[in-house]
Amino acid sequence: MIERIYVLEEADVQQFVGANKVNLITLSNLFPRCRLVLHGNVIKVLAAQPEAERILSALERLEGICVRYNQLTEAQIIEVVKGGDTTSESEEQAPSNTIIYGLHGKPICARGENQKRMVRQFDSCDLTFAIGPAGSGKTFIAICLAVKALKNKQVRRIILSRPAVEAGEKLGFLPGEMKDKLDPYLQPLYDALGELIPAPKLKDLLDTGIIQIAPLAFMRGRTLSDAVVVLDEAQNTTPQQMKMFLTRLGNNGKMIVTGDTTQIDLPRGVKSGLKDATEKLAEVAGISFIRFSKTDIVRHPLVERIVEVYDNADRREIQTYNDTNN
Repeated sequence: MIERIYVLEEADVQQFVGANKVNLITLSNLFPRCRLVLHGNVIKVLAAQPEAERILSALERLEGICVRYNQLTEAQIIEVVKGGDTTSESEEQAPSNTIIYGLHGKPICARGENQKRMVRQFDSCDLTFAIGPAGSGKTFIAICLAVKALKNKQVRRIILSRPAVEAGEKLGFLPGEMKDKLDPYLQPLYDALGELIPAPKLKDLLDTGIIQIAPLAFMRGRTLSDAVVVLDEAQNTTPQQMKMFLTRLGNNGKMIVTGDTTQIDLPRGVKSGLKDATEKLAEVAGISFIRFSKTDIVRHPLVERIVEVYDNADRREIQTYNDTNN
């Protein structure tokens, strides 16, 4: 009997071993003459030489499955040990427009033509603008694409950013360190990541800087290479901030800029950097513009109706203003 070790480098440990280590127990039952011992993210394998090699090979395949599908089941473990096709069940059950698998193996799909177009354009363009109303899934799809690229080793980092602009109210002094003061602005980004990556693994990725979440002001002076960079709430940037952000793009980098030009929280008279960019960059090759409408809203059905009412009210105000000043 020899001792070998396998280090879980990419999969979340708890997700891989299962509740009460049920997945390790299943694997041990399939190799009754071996012993598996877990220490942190290291699995110690005690077995005869040929069997130890088989177990190490199985562990490698199982980690890949766990990372891809965000779950590891008894059936998948048995199929790996038997040498069967472990992906068929998950692939067959998932819709054809699946982008990535969320927590517990839930397929995350592109819904509607504009979301599907956003997925296609991400592959062909290094800079994508996704513009449209709240609830159309712009930010969530952008983060799904970023996580997918990271899992597929297309990039080494994910960088998510937002301008720290208060939405119509003064928050006043926030206690704590810099991170504590800025996290309320960035919480929607944490929420989206939390649907795609198990909490312990997400914490590890954040702690090591593989995933970075930072206010837009922290982008100045950086060159963002080998990364997917997402700028959310871009309607609240100034033209100068938008130019600063876009010029951070480095080699093997991709950017997605999302925003809603009907919800600008900048001071009166300050032009939105998102509006400015769409005007100036409209004809630049290699940049994609995807415009969502209220028909793309995928939140509660009431959200589409609310957006429509506000849009109609805004149009009436503009018409009244024009009539008064003509």
